[in-house]
Amino acid sequence: MIDRVRQAFERARSNGRIALVPFITVGHPTVDASIAAASAVVSGGADIVELGVPFSDPLAEGPTIQKSSFHALKQGVTLETCIGAARRLRKDGLDAPLILMGYYNPIISFGAREFCREAAGAGVDGLIVVDLPVEEAEPLRREANEAGMSLIPLLALTSSTGRIAAACGQASGFVYCVSVLGTTGARAAVSLRVRGLVENVRRHTSLPTAVGFGISHVAHVEQVAEFADGAAVGSALVECLDAGPVKSAPERAYEFVKGLAAGTLLPGSRKNLPNAH
Repeated sequence: MIDRVRQAFERARSNGRIALVPFITVGHPTVDASIAAASAVVSGGADIVELGVPFSDPLAEGPTIQKSSFHALKQGVTLETCIGAARRLRKDGLDAPLILMGYYNPIISFGAREFCREAAGAGVDGLIVVDLPVEEAEPLRREANEAGMSLIPLLALTSSTGRIAAACGQASGFVYCVSVLGTTGARAAVSLRVRGLVENVRRHTSLPTAVGFGISHVAHVEQVAEFADGAAVGSALVECLDAGPVKSAPERAYEFVKGLAAGTLLPGSRKNLPNAH
């Protein structure tokens, strides 16, 4: 299987920028609109797309993504729906990496082996399972790797060096560094502490690092570009999709991500631009 995740980070780096990784809840505002929005954000400059799997008890999510997840669940969106969304995107010609981001319970109910085979067959490149601790991740990691998918760990500001080392030892694709102590949601600024987390992660792996939770403005992306390989944005994009009619949600997503993409240039590349700041 083509390693689209690795290629996306390498392509971004060769173009003098970091990767932009937006999150879209499948089924928000509708299934069709979320699929169209996924295509739109890639046209707007996204390198990788996280497809959020709605879950009834999203422990790591703030109010915005909780609301989008609840909305999707009311429409009957399931793990199968999310796999189907990936399949539709591939059928429509989308070549960007697709990551399913969600919780472990639906995967257990589906069956880890069957899920990984179905997801990989639909064109999914990787998994982020928010509530799966490194100590219990090996069975899913094995099934994912056998299917040709990455299992991407989440690491927090409070993660010990031992836990970071263990997670990096199992990781593939990239390492997701959480920038805040708390749930997802737009913040006024990116915590300076996450730079130290990224530096610690890099002592244990050569995989790319992406920073997420709280990224909502182009200035945040510019900050992240100073020390990480990617910036993930979720709640702010979900709010953007809510800020108008459903039929124009993909267009709003395109414009929002296009604006963020301007901040992905590496500091050295940024200095060469006219009116750089």
